[in-house]
Amino acid sequence: MYDEDDLSLLDTQELESPLDKIEPLTASLEVPKPDPEVMLALLNNPQPQQRMLAARAFCDLEDARATPHLIRLLTDTCPLIRVSAAYGIGRNPSSEAVSPLIAQLNRDWNGYVRKGIVWALGNCRDRRSLAPLADALRTDISAVRLWAASALAQMAEVSYEAIIGAIPPLIEALVQDPVAAVRSNCAWAIGQLCRELPSNVVYATAIDALIQAFAEDQDLGVREDAKASLLGVGDPRGLQLIETLEQEGWF
Repeated sequence: MYDEDDLSLLDTQELESPLDKIEPLTASLEVPKPDPEVMLALLNNPQPQQRMLAARAFCDLEDARATPHLIRLLTDTCPLIRVSAAYGIGRNPSSEAVSPLIAQLNRDWNGYVRKGIVWALGNCRDRRSLAPLADALRTDISAVRLWAASALAQMAEVSYEAIIGAIPPLIEALVQDPVAAVRSNCAWAIGQLCRELPSNVVYATAIDALIQAFAEDQDLGVREDAKASLLGVGDPRGLQLIETLEQEGWF
């Protein structure tokens, strides 16, 4: 699976967020975490720089009191504040944040912000996130598609129906997405979801897609992630194919 540390493998002009380069606020053990009381007050500061600082703090702090303020900051005029608010909500997820996140995902012109929003939607683990995440996986820029695939894996903790709904768009992207890193995240996500499924038609279709990716994808990373998912699920057909191909020296 690809994450923030692997973005250099992709189109950095499209994928990197200004926050990706910022050191975590608690990177050093000698630096104390920001005071939540101070940061809560700064969320309402008239100065944009102070609001952004506070929103960034809650990317590191967990405090449910911040969530209503972060929801409000999703519509701030400054995109750096919006993206900080999205990541802050991802750290402090709430069911009340789901509808505002979806609304902002649908209207925000900034790809960095949409990338943060899909991560937050995944962390909220809510059935309402399924359709917008699936749409983002199909239609958005590659950075957003990358994280939408990972976010859809969180449907494993929502419900059986959510898992069933998440697998078809992941299979579609695994087969068709032009960016290998997105296909890899789809392979990883499918593996996570299959672990929660009984042996039914949807499960079999997902395993078939992983087997196809393992055997046919042109990218080694995608094949490795498909293999890892098959091994993690422990499906007999997948395990047999892996053993056969490795005996033949194919992989």
